[in-house]
Amino acid sequence: MDFITILAIATGLSFDTFAVSLSYGVVRYKILFRQALRVAALLALFQGGLTVTGYFLGSAISNALKTVDHWVALGLLAFLGIRMIVEGLKKEDKKEIIDYSKPLVLLTIALGTSIDAFAVGISFALLDVKIWTAGVIIAFVTLLASMTAIRIGKSAGETLGQKVEIVGGVILIAIGIKIFLEHILA
Repeated sequence: MDFITILAIATGLSFDTFAVSLSYGVVRYKILFRQALRVAALLALFQGGLTVTGYFLGSAISNALKTVDHWVALGLLAFLGIRMIVEGLKKEDKKEIIDYSKPLVLLTIALGTSIDAFAVGISFALLDVKIWTAGVIIAFVTLLASMTAIRIGKSAGETLGQKVEIVGGVILIAIGIKIFLEHILA
């Protein structure tokens, strides 16, 4: 898989953490840089780490799935993309204010936003992606997206959160279709 495709996947995956970080910036509008960096680094660590974990789990079963790998990649990415779009389209009557300062809350958020990365890691195993490079790219993009979102959240408010998830979902679906078509047309 080429760098641009991995970067696009990383961007799509980072939209969940972008949305969370955006709300974090809104809630903690007086956040210091080091506090924002701590949150962003934790989210990035989980995003990259679970991608690698999914890869190794997927590697264990990849030989049995080689004939259907492009179908699995399309299915996983489409499912994740559709889920992100649906979440982005949901109207929330009440916005819940989450206390991000608690370590358990941060770990739960990091894990929740990284489940998609785990599934992508499984599909990467089926496609023989260089996982360490992909994991670092995904973590780095997530770090940048999270830091950017916290900053935007401090000044722009929470209206962008839902739109960002929709865009991320569309990107993941498009990448799934691209992978599928590359295998079918090759």
